Amino acid sequence: MSAAMDDATTYVTVSIADQIFGIEIGRVREVFTLEKLTTVPLSPPEVAGVLNLRGRIVTAIDMRTRLGLPPCADLSKAMAVGIEHKGEALALIVDRVGDVMPLAEAKRETTPVTLDPRWASVAEGVHRLDGGLLLILDVDHALEPSISALAA
Repeated sequence: MSAAMDDATTYVTVSIADQIFGIEIGRVREVFTLEKLTTVPLSPPEVAGVLNLRGRIVTAIDMRTRLGLPPCADLSKAMAVGIEHKGEALALIVDRVGDVMPLAEAKRETTPVTLDPRWASVAEGVHRLDGGLLLILDVDHALEPSISALAA
């Protein structure tokens, strides 16, 4: 490994509405396709439902809805990233899951002030990639109840 990559963080990349996000690999428990979701009456709009994942009940959060974006037209093509948040198993529903990428911390930049407020509210920094920006997803902040106020 090169010296530049010794100080790297590895991310699982995901796409939400054509924006690439990176989730620190240490936060990711698994990546899977959605099978059967059971809706939960009276749940917040971003809760797509719950699912049984190897005997464990997992709450599925639609990240598009969470960020005030139009929902995915076809959830059967969506992917899920399994994480733990405050002791609860969650599945973050995203449009696509991409590659696992180690990125040098020295090349990490602050979030640009011109970034869409929905993206900026959940990004804790960026990495420049060929053809765009990879936003580092602040999972904890993205799941705070106040984020849904952006949809208003």
